[in-house]
Amino acid sequence: MFFILSKALLFLITPIFWLGLSILGAIFLKNELWKKRMKWTAIIMFVFFSNSVIFSSFCGLWEVPGTKISQVKKHDVAIVLGGMSDYNNDLDELTIYRQADRIFQAITLYRTGKVKKILISGDSGYITDRGLHEARQMKSILVKWGFPPEDILTEDISKNTHENAEESVKVLKKHKDLKSYLLVTSGTHMRRSLACFKKEGLNCTPFSTDLLTNQTGSYHWDQYIIPSMDNFSYWNKLIKEMVGYVAYSMAGYI
Repeated sequence: MFFILSKALLFLITPIFWLGLSILGAIFLKNELWKKRMKWTAIIMFVFFSNSVIFSSFCGLWEVPGTKISQVKKHDVAIVLGGMSDYNNDLDELTIYRQADRIFQAITLYRTGKVKKILISGDSGYITDRGLHEARQMKSILVKWGFPPEDILTEDISKNTHENAEESVKVLKKHKDLKSYLLVTSGTHMRRSLACFKKEGLNCTPFSTDLLTNQTGSYHWDQYIIPSMDNFSYWNKLIKEMVGYVAYSMAGYI
């Protein structure tokens, strides 16, 4: 029920929903005072949520910073959380999102000797079956690329971050030789993920990927003044993580 309810209510907290509501109010409200208020609300929201510098500044307060691979200490296993891809049933193959940086970085960590094995955690985040079984399908691809099957572990039950931690611990208990863990997930997702794994008794070193924050603070001139609709999507991710952290805390998952 928690999983289904969170999916159903997620849209209601997104900036694009409230922007759309303000625009509809500016168009259809009869009261001229409220029409004016809604118009200015829509303008302010668009400027605020489409600005790259504003988003990066806010995101930096939440996102767990990244680490250069050269500075990463050796670990036994990289735990890569799902949510990286979708499944194209027409072509019968995985298609990747921006979050696929997780597996890209994990591959680099493996090839450079920073980790001995990769554990891919997660089945599908959908309520219904859409053909996505991410951990198994991603392992199949890596094996085709020449990775030893025994070095790619999978956990193919979980549907959310809480279950990622819960089920990954079960897998790792079967591999007593794996004692140090590098958690690989998106920077915005890392805070909640670390808390979930800690709750399950697994202390992990964070390795954040697909970072949305400009950590150096050096922006290009266009990022200050030119709106970007991509930022609405990024705000959705950030707000989802912040609300998710509170919800997980209330549910006792962290």
